Order: sequence, then structure tokens, then C-alpha cells
Amino acid sequence: MTEQTDILAAVRQLGDRPLSEALLVEHIWPLFSRVRAQAPDEIYLANHSLGRPLDQTMRDVQEAMSAWYQRLNDAWESWLSQREYFRNQVADLIHAPSGNCIIPKTSAGQGLRAILNAFDDKLHVLTTGGEFDSIDFILKLYAGRGRIDLTMMEADAKGRYETEQLAARINGRTHLVVISEVMFLTGQWLSDLPLLVETAHKHDAMIMVDLYHAAGVLPVDIQAMDADFAIGGCYKYLRGGPGTAWLYIHPRHLNGRLRTLDTGWFAQPEPFTFKRPPVPLFSSGGSAFLESTPAVLPFYQAKAGLEFTQAIGVERLRDYSLQQQNFLAGMLREQGIEVFDEPATCGAFVAVPNNYAVEITQRLSEVGIRCDSRENFLRLCPDILNTKFELRLTAEQLSKL
Repeated sequence: MTEQTDILAAVRQLGDRPLSEALLVEHIWPLFSRVRAQAPDEIYLANHSLGRPLDQTMRDVQEAMSAWYQRLNDAWESWLSQREYFRNQVADLIHAPSGNCIIPKTSAGQGLRAILNAFDDKLHVLTTGGEFDSIDFILKLYAGRGRIDLTMMEADAKGRYETEQLAARINGRTHLVVISEVMFLTGQWLSDLPLLVETAHKHDAMIMVDLYHAAGVLPVDIQAMDADFAIGGCYKYLRGGPGTAWLYIHPRHLNGRLRTLDTGWFAQPEPFTFKRPPVPLFSSGGSAFLESTPAVLPFYQAKAGLEFTQAIGVERLRDYSLQQQNFLAGMLREQGIEVFDEPATCGAFVAVPNNYAVEITQRLSEVGIRCDSRENFLRLCPDILNTKFELRLTAEQLSKL
């Protein structure tokens, strides 16, 4: 394991004080010197898309490479140790019972497929039209191939989803509900998901929650939620880059009765003994859902971001995020620009409905403001490396467009 002294020392300097721009600039910004030096004059508000990495991330990845150079095939000992550390880190973040409930994946879609491919009978799946593209794509493809029956609830005229309306569609035919806690398009936070979980279980249905825009943004207690499955990743707010995703499986589904076709030799109890019994043997718990030879660099990519988030605290990050979002929303409204909803009801970004969102995104890029758009929503996500000056300037530039 690499030392995390720099991160912990920097966070300790904050004490228990609420986060402020001055404190962050003094104690936290130095942890991001590499990425801040790349484009010092750019205003980066796409933190909801690809998070900015810590300096420590480069050193962690170098550690993985050094093990390869120095130890060759024996590097697997270090690599697999880091895999287990990653599983425990994610479990701590979302309050899963143990790291054994976390299965590393390279994408959230891979986690969804692992569950869909664990059932021989056709599933009836209930979802929304607001799920992220890869989830939406996979579900439609499975439905088109006759692997699942798919029911999809669309948003209302303002782009919102009501949990009660989705719950009303769950019936005795429903096998699996797939829903995001925070919608990727608008940032809407479905804060009453426990109600949906309870309704699903009353009808003997299972529920998978997409936590990609919630983990690291909102305090998540997956045990209290009682969801059957969850998917998420570290690509965005957890600053881990691509390939750092995961699947959570509730312990009640880890008794050996649920087996997926998305498997491989690492799902065996002792893969490096290379035993090949006539009937494959599986590890216990979540390790039975491991696949073939894993990508190991993602475990190192994700390490610093997860350590940083845990050290500074999701609750404290959320409080500061709300300060920034409220400030930005206020600046936008002063310019006559309406936002999708109040920040307290959303995740970590401000969505601006506009029919010309794609063109506006390009125009903002031309003046050094990096954000993005999805359909008819412009998405602006400040984080701890953004200043009020940048947010004010963004609102002023946006008003000109």
C-alpha cells in the first residue's frame, strides 16, 4: 500500500470546521497541483462527467507499474491485495456490510449485465426513461432480443420522475426495478427510494439502484436502503477515472443460489491452483461473481480519490457543494436564467433547461468554460477546486449567450 500521509495531513489541517474557499485553497488545492497546472485559466465545471485527479493518483498508478517491472508475475500478490482494498473502500463509502458484497467492474453496465445474466427465466424489468445511456442501451437490447420484458416510465413535462408513480407500476409480474438515486440528465435526487424498495419487496420484486451520481455526493447507506443490488463507479465525483466501477449485491443473494453467466476463473476459490473440476467450484459470497483476469490499474486509479472522500467526509462535501450550487443558481437567476430545481433536491450539479444546450456548451468552451449538455439540459458542476469568481463569471458569460 502507498502512504496517504499527504491527504490525511491536509485534511487534518481543516480541523472540524465547515469547508470554505479560503480553507480549501490553503490546505486542499496543493493536493491537486498537477491537474490545476494543466489549464490554469480554464473554468472546469464538468466535474459530474470526469472528476479531477489528485497528485497522489499518479504515484499510486506508478506503484502498480513498479510492481510489474520489479516483480513480474509475482506482482499479482500486490495487485490482488489492492483489489481487496478497493472493495473495502467502496463498502465503507456506501455502508455495505463488507467488501465481499462489492464486485469490481469496469463499468456500471457490466454490473447490470451480471445480474440480468444470473436468471434463466425471462425477467419483467421496470425502469425509467431517465437512466444513463449505457443502462438504457443494455435494457433495450435485452428487450429487443426477447431476454426481458421491459416497462419504462417517462418523465413529466418538466423532466421529473415521481417515486410514487413508479411504485404504483410495480405488481406481481415485476421481477426487477432499475432506478437511479440521482438522475444523470437533470440531477434530480429521488430521496424517497426506501419507499420504492419497500414496495418492490412487498411484490417479491428486486431492485437495483444506480448510485453513479450519488456515491461521494450524498451520504449513501445501502444497508438501510435494503436494495438488492447497486451499481456505481469512481469515474466522476470520486476522481478515479475510467474502469473503476463496481456492483453491490445484498448478502441475502450471496448464499450460492444466484449464479451469473458473467463469470471466469477468478470466481474460483483458489484460481492460481488451476484446478479444473468437471463442475466449476465458486468462491463464497461476492467473490463468486468475479470474472476472468481483471484489469488491475483501476484499483490504483481509484485509491486516492476514495481515501480523500472518506477523509474529508461526504457530509461535509455535500454541505459545501450546496453552498456552491446555491451561489451559482443565484447568479444565474440574477441574469434571468432559470435552473431545473433547487439544489437541495438535486445531486451535485446545476441543470439549466435550454433548447440550445449543445450550442451553448460549445460557445462556453470557446471562452474557456468547460461544461457539458445532455439533451436539452446544460449541466454545470462546481467542486472544491472552483471559486465564486469562476461561478459568477460563468453566469455572466452564459447570460450573453
